[in-house]
Amino acid sequence: MLNRAKIIEVENLVKKFGSFTANDNLTFDVYKGEIFGFLGANGAGKTSAIRILCGLSPPTSGKAIVAGYDVAKYPNKVKANIGYMSQKFSLYNDMTVKENFRFYGGIYGLSKKQIVDKTNYFLEKLEMEKTRNVVLSEIPLGWKQKLAFSVAIIHDPKVVFLDEPTGGVDPITRRQFWEMIYENADKGTTVFVTTHYMDEAEYCERVSIMSEGKIEALDTPANLKSTYGVNSMNDVFIKIARG
Repeated sequence: MLNRAKIIEVENLVKKFGSFTANDNLTFDVYKGEIFGFLGANGAGKTSAIRILCGLSPPTSGKAIVAGYDVAKYPNKVKANIGYMSQKFSLYNDMTVKENFRFYGGIYGLSKKQIVDKTNYFLEKLEMEKTRNVVLSEIPLGWKQKLAFSVAIIHDPKVVFLDEPTGGVDPITRRQFWEMIYENADKGTTVFVTTHYMDEAEYCERVSIMSEGKIEALDTPANLKSTYGVNSMNDVFIKIARG
């Protein structure tokens, strides 16, 4: 881990909404090619932090560097170097699969040939060539999620943010989705993922757990289980959530 370059650097990051502090002096680093789990109960401050790291919301104070760019000074540079898959399905249901790839490829500045090549590559890889001209609303949720991940990385981003990407999908699709995550991490893409499935936390190299706006724990799953004297990440999460 120490030999890898830092791709995300966060130092004393604070986000306030009036008198409410959503992020309270967050400090952590994420490394190139790492699968980093960002966990916490609803309202813990995860979404506020992710919006800052994606260049969508300015921090109140502190520093955040993503893919070499200060998020407060160069939010558009940050956006160009990351991919994002939201908790709610992020593609357009009234467009075909091919049209979704073309639309997002254009947003990310890919040429027509690059878009065609990437579309062909992902559809062949997912064994979904026959869905090319199918409207998204007619495709099962699990397939949609795999398409959404593919679109999020169509421009080969340095970091991809996944906000509860496997919510509501079946166990087989969840496994396939994580195989896609591992494959892209092996290629050097950093994966920053939130999940409510504690078994998925075990798949991450390191896990951060937030509570009431602060990071209460950050380590490998094995070390966290050892520190808290439990056998599962679910038990670690419960101990931290209960204070």
